[in-house]
Amino acid sequence: MTATALPSPLAFLLAAPAGSLFRGLFDDTFAGIHQLDWFDWALMIPYFTVLVILSMYGMHRYEIIRTYLKYRKRLPKEPVARFDELPLVTVQLPLYNERFVVERLLEAIGKLEYPREKLQIQVLDDSTDETHPFTKSLVARYRAEGLPIEYHHRSNRHGYKAGALQEGIETATGEFFAIFDADFVPAPDFLLRTIHFFADPNIGVVQTRWSYLNRHHNLLTEVEAMLLDGHFVLEHGARYGRGLFFNFNGTAGLLRRKMIEDAGGWQHDTLTEDSDLSYRAQLAGWRFIYVPGIDCPSELPVETYSFQVQQSRWAKGLTQVAGKLLPRILRADLPARVKVEAFMHLTPNISYPLMIVLSALMLPVMIVRFYMGWLQMLLIDFPLIIASFWSISAFYVMAQRELYPDRWKRSITLLPMLMAAGVALTVSNTRAVLEALFGIQTAFARTPKYALAGEKRQALEGAEYRRRSGWLPFIELAIGTYFLGMVAFAIDTYNFLSIPFLMLFVAGYYWAGLTTLWQEHQGRLRWQRQVELARSAANR
Repeated sequence: MTATALPSPLAFLLAAPAGSLFRGLFDDTFAGIHQLDWFDWALMIPYFTVLVILSMYGMHRYEIIRTYLKYRKRLPKEPVARFDELPLVTVQLPLYNERFVVERLLEAIGKLEYPREKLQIQVLDDSTDETHPFTKSLVARYRAEGLPIEYHHRSNRHGYKAGALQEGIETATGEFFAIFDADFVPAPDFLLRTIHFFADPNIGVVQTRWSYLNRHHNLLTEVEAMLLDGHFVLEHGARYGRGLFFNFNGTAGLLRRKMIEDAGGWQHDTLTEDSDLSYRAQLAGWRFIYVPGIDCPSELPVETYSFQVQQSRWAKGLTQVAGKLLPRILRADLPARVKVEAFMHLTPNISYPLMIVLSALMLPVMIVRFYMGWLQMLLIDFPLIIASFWSISAFYVMAQRELYPDRWKRSITLLPMLMAAGVALTVSNTRAVLEALFGIQTAFARTPKYALAGEKRQALEGAEYRRRSGWLPFIELAIGTYFLGMVAFAIDTYNFLSIPFLMLFVAGYYWAGLTTLWQEHQGRLRWQRQVELARSAANR
């Protein structure tokens, strides 16, 4: 089969009449030196096809920035109407083995400024460790003090978080639900500032912006905060402002009971039950409100593997939602812009397996292109780099500039680490996406939290709170070494312009693998010390 017959973007460029330029860039360049054969094309075409697909998602980031800047003035600050009488609200607190943060959570919920006769608090605890008796005693104490709080414990974890929330509805008295994950700390006036948006009967969800208690705990948490800020500032802002679908984030928001029931309730066939419900509700005609001026503090993962577990769960869940709902969305009577944005929102994690393909092809393609002149490489590569990688820098720096106009420039210095962190997610998220595509079901994996706020005041204790990384860090180190070999090849062939780009991959994979192994080693040492101290105390 000839190159022009292959169904790839590069093949179409080569086949087009205007493609003589591209044919010259490839064939004429090698005249008298090296003529591309079928094996070279078998490497080059998939390599550039992957780059073009990644570039499409990169160009979408530019479109998000443009849309946000155009429509940001539409973001609401205050409700347009208010209830004459406050409605009944049920606060739902789903828990699973959250010993370190549950006390802080209940303390914050106990301070909510809302009429007690209009409030119901449900602690939905699926814990299998000491969190269960500890939380039960806390709830009993608050209840004795007059707080309208109930404790519900399940031993089967059926449906995980979605199952707990759905079972909670059966005994709920509220017309609206406020949901907070265990590591969130809502302000006392949170309900009073958000509930009045529901005075419009068409509103199904009010989502607020996440902020972070431990943003400056370490370099990882600073990068995580930047990643999430991009989502909450630009993506949510652009989608809401233009009237596109966007998702409830599973916490730090309120939902109308009628909307949940109308959309079919909480379902647990995906790992992101919040996105699943969000799209089903908006397909049913419900409107969502995003209020960036109201934030809810939360805690970021402080360990590399915990961060990877969280991100892989989100990647798998969103891909599952895409498989479940995209056909329905594309068939629905919706504007084309809504369908396109839904597709781009639900499918970006496909970039992770594509990055693995790109990584595998990069070294042989570098060898094939060794004889290509710098001008030809510039004409082909530079637009793809602008679309794929510069868009990341523009996207996250813009979000920081919007949030922190007086100190956003520091975010520029964090960009290399941010890109390396994205690389560090490649292997774990690729596995998650492939599991979603092939229908492989896995349990809902919690993200360990330790009630850390700002400073490193508390040791990360409790070995049972950590998930073991297994083979993952060793694969990451192996891929990092592969890229280190590419750096050596680039030096040997005087391809110095590619070295900074390749070093991002080296840094990302090595950082992920080495920090995970180091943190797990330190955890084992702490656990051994705890065991020794316990034995010493028992022998006294």
